[in-house]
Order: sequence, then C-alpha cells, then structure tokens
Amino acid sequence: MSTDRSDALPPDAGEVVVERVYDHPVDTGEGFRVFVDRLWPRGLRKDAFHFDEWAKDLAPSTPLRHWYSHDVALYSEFRERYRAELGSAEARAATDRIRTLADGRPLVLLTATRDVEHSNAEVLAEYLREH
Repeated sequence: MSTDRSDALPPDAGEVVVERVYDHPVDTGEGFRVFVDRLWPRGLRKDAFHFDEWAKDLAPSTPLRHWYSHDVALYSEFRERYRAELGSAEARAATDRIRTLADGRPLVLLTATRDVEHSNAEVLAEYLREH
C-alpha cells in the first residue's frame, strides 16, 4: 500500500515512504530521497528533480522490468520475482548502503511510475520495512 504524503505528517525516522517524482520533485527536507527506477523519468530535467541517491542497483533487472511492463495482472508474480532479486548479495549490499547514507532519516523512495501501488518502489518499500 502506497503512502501518499500530500496531506500527511512528515515521516518518522526509520520510516519508508513512496512518492512519485512528478509529485514532489524538490527536496522537502523530510528524509533521504532515493530514486529507485533504472531509467530516468520522462520529461524531467536533471536539475529540476532532487534526490540524494540514485539506486539503480535496487531497481528490478532489465529482463524482469520488460517482462512485467506494468501489467497489473502480472503484479503478484512480479512481486515474488523482484523480492527474489532483492535477496541477492548485491541487493543486500545496496540496501545496507542506502540505510547507512540515510543515517536514521526516513527513506523516501522515488519512482516515475503512474501506478505506485503496483510498482517496484512499493515492493522495495515493503521489503525494507520487513528487513
């Protein structure tokens, strides 16, 4: 389930929230902003979008991303496959790295997808909350 922060309180330390890059392109000072898509968002200039870290290594693999292609009917299987990728040593090192960089601040996972609820960012947020 996605966390829409448009009228919510600032996140607590250690919290993980998901936002669309188009909704909050500037730094709100409310956490460590991690862009978690493999590809740059369409129509956004690099100087118009603030993020603290671009964690391409935490995005789904290119074959998995192509297979899923944001087909909601495939979401359950996508979620399982992506969580399996997140269990790799490389992904665990990447999650450790962003937690270290966040230094206790909330993690704000940023994605360009329209359907945040069925996105890799939502699966990653769930994974981070559990581990």
